Amino acid sequence: MPVEPLGRRERKNAQTRRALAEAAQRLFLEKGYDQVSVKQIADAVDISSPTVFKHVPDGKEALMFDDGAERRESLLSAVYERPAGMSVMAALREFMAGRGPFVADPTPEVRKLTELIVNTPALRDYSRKLWIRCEQPLAEAIATELGRDPHDLTARALARYILEIPQFLSDEPDPRAALHTVFDLLEHGLHGTP
Repeated sequence: MPVEPLGRRERKNAQTRRALAEAAQRLFLEKGYDQVSVKQIADAVDISSPTVFKHVPDGKEALMFDDGAERRESLLSAVYERPAGMSVMAALREFMAGRGPFVADPTPEVRKLTELIVNTPALRDYSRKLWIRCEQPLAEAIATELGRDPHDLTARALARYILEIPQFLSDEPDPRAALHTVFDLLEHGLHGTP
C-alpha cells in the first residue's frame, strides 16, 4: 500500500518539525535568538544542520512560527464567521486583540514569547512577512463582505493597514490601547467611505 508509507513520512516530518520548533523556542528563550545557531538547534534534536533546512527552508526564524496557514485561516474566519450584526472592522479588531502584544492578560509563557519576537529584529521581520502574505485574501474577504469588487482599492488599503498593525504598534508602551486607537481611526474612516 503506497499511501501508508507516505502517511508515516508525513507524520515523521511533522514530529521532527515540532521537535525543532520546541528546541528552538527553548534555546531562544534561554540564550537569546542571536546566540543560538542552527547547529545548536539541530544538535538538540539529534539531526544534522542540513536536515534542519529541509524541514525549515526559511531559516531559524521560521522555527518560531507555523507556515502562516493558521494565521491566514483564523483571520479569514474572523471575517466570514463573525457573529450576526458584528461589523467586519469589529471582528478584525477582536481578532487582533487576541494576538501577540495585544492580548489583555497573557500567560507568562505567552508574554515571554511575545517579548522575544517583538525584541528580535529577525523574528519580528519574519512575523511581518507572514502577516503581509495574508493581504490579498483579507482584502478579498473585506471586499466580499462590503459588497465590493474583489480588487477594490479601499478593501486592499484596509487589509494592508490592518496587517501592518502588529509591526507598527508592538513598540508602544500600551500596545492594546494603541490597537484600539488605530481601529477607532480605521472604523471612523470606513464609515465615511461611500
